[in-house]
Amino acid sequence: MDAMKINLIAACKDGLVCDGGMGTQLIERGLKPGECGMRWNAGRAGDVEAVHAAYVAAGCRLVTTNSFGGSRSMLARHGLEAHAAEWNRLAAQIARRAAGEANWVLGDVGPFGDFLEPLGDMTEEELADIFRSQIEALLAGGADAILVETMSDPAEAAVAIRASKSLAPLPVIATFAFQKSAGSFRTMMGVPVGDALGRAIEAGADIVGSNCGTDLTLEDYAALASEMVASAGGAPTILQPNAGAPKPSGDGVVYDATPEEMAASARQLRSAGIAIIGGCCGTTPAHLAAVAAALK
Repeated sequence: MDAMKINLIAACKDGLVCDGGMGTQLIERGLKPGECGMRWNAGRAGDVEAVHAAYVAAGCRLVTTNSFGGSRSMLARHGLEAHAAEWNRLAAQIARRAAGEANWVLGDVGPFGDFLEPLGDMTEEELADIFRSQIEALLAGGADAILVETMSDPAEAAVAIRASKSLAPLPVIATFAFQKSAGSFRTMMGVPVGDALGRAIEAGADIVGSNCGTDLTLEDYAALASEMVASAGGAPTILQPNAGAPKPSGDGVVYDATPEEMAASARQLRSAGIAIIGGCCGTTPAHLAAVAAALK
C-alpha cells in the first residue's frame, strides 16, 4: 500500500482539515434543482475541479469526490444508472487532479436511497454488489480512502464498509447523520451515537464520526463531539458540521453561520478530541479557510 494512504490514519493524531459542501457550490455555478450533480463529472468537469481546488487552496487536506449520489440505485432515479462506473471514476480523477499528491482523495459513498430488509426490499447481498461497483470505480479513478457518509442505518453502513475492505486495504471513514431527540443524539432510525459508531468500527471502519446533523446548532455539534470521542474507543473521529442550523428562506433553507463562527466552533471540536474537522451543508471554501487558519 502507498505510504501516503497508510499515513492518513497516522496523520489524524496531529489533526486534519477536510473540505466542505459540494452541492451548494455547484448550485452557485448553475446546477438546477433536481438535476443530477454527478452528470457534471462528465459534462462540466472544470467546474467540479474548481470547487475542489478552492477547498485545497483554503487549506483542506482531504478532498471528497463528487459522487455522493453515485450508486446505481441513486442514479436510477434519474434514469442514469448506466453511467455509474464512468462518472464515479471521473469523480475520483477530477478530485485527484485538484488534490495533487500532497493531499488525500476520499471516494464519497452516500446512502443507497431506500431501506434494507425487512423495512425495504433490498437484501444485504444486493446492496453489497451496488456498493462494490461504485467503490471499484472510485478506486480506479485514484481515491486514497473511502468515505461512507450521511448514514442513518448502521447495517447499511456496515455493508458499505465491508464492501470497501473486500476490494482494497485502504482506510475507510464512516459518518452518520444525527439529530437531537428528547435531549440525546440519534440517527433518523433512532440509533444512539455509541451504537452507530460501534457498529461501524466492528465492520472495519478506521475513522468514525458524523456529518450533516439535522437541525443542529454549532453548540449541539460541540456536545456531539464529546459524545463521539467518548464512544469511539480510541479510533480517530471526524466531524463535518453544517453551517449552523437551517433557517427557512423562500422555498428552501439557508445556513447562516459565518466563517468566524465556524472557526470558533472548530477550536471547540479540536479541544474535544476530534481528529478531522470539515464542513457539510452550507459551508464554503471561506468557511473552511477560517477553520484551517484557526486550527494551525
